[in-house]
Amino acid sequence: MTKIVGIIPVRMGSTRFPGKPLKNILSIPLLRHVYERSLCFKDWHHLTFAICDNEIAKYLKRNNIPFVWTSKKHERCLDRVSEAAIKIKKKINISVNDLIICIQGDEPMLNPDMFKKIVNFHKLRKVNSTVLCMKIVDKKQYEDLNVVKVVNDRNNKILYQSRRPIPFVKNFKKSIGAKRIYGIFGFKFSYLKKFIKMKSSNLEILESCDTNRLCFHGEDQYVIDYDFYPSYSVDRPSHINIVTKYLKKDKLFKKYKSLNEL
Repeated sequence: MTKIVGIIPVRMGSTRFPGKPLKNILSIPLLRHVYERSLCFKDWHHLTFAICDNEIAKYLKRNNIPFVWTSKKHERCLDRVSEAAIKIKKKINISVNDLIICIQGDEPMLNPDMFKKIVNFHKLRKVNSTVLCMKIVDKKQYEDLNVVKVVNDRNNKILYQSRRPIPFVKNFKKSIGAKRIYGIFGFKFSYLKKFIKMKSSNLEILESCDTNRLCFHGEDQYVIDYDFYPSYSVDRPSHINIVTKYLKKDKLFKKYKSLNEL
């Protein structure tokens, strides 16, 4: 039976928002929101953080949350996730066909059924790599350079990803079908190991987007579309207020274990 391993990469040295994993949203650190919501998915074989900072380690130890130490040299999340997966391979007996799900640590509004969609897509299509995506419904997000957009072919295979608005139009409309990466990636373990052996590409570095490495090398990654709902990543300090507004009404938030610690 395929094991499902979730890894949440976090680091204090974000260029756009330093220290953000431990920034509080409704009195709970950002990384704890991501962890609590991920825990609501019940099919994990293992769920852990991939870290490189002592401040984060202290918090996780204090709260009995598992983590794996990784190098400070990683600039992008999938390289960190790859190192973590390889380090815990023997400990939790990961095999080549097991599914590694990278959960970016700045998605405090994720839904646990997102993981189910990824697992089901991999089972049905027998693909090596996927990313969850959501439709863009407003011009501001379409033009936001913090938001990675993606275009794909009719078979859901990714053609390209960019922080610039794609597909480009002068006058934004919902009907153009623009979509963004949500920050949850699925990789067959054997393919994740292949990914880190690929040479970093110019497209990846220029766009600051890990998986443009796959596009550059002619490899396949597939989009998994998820129905739109108001959900925001935390890329800048101003996003804390936006997320706070929605989490106050959020049903999952009210079930957090960490609320009892406040």
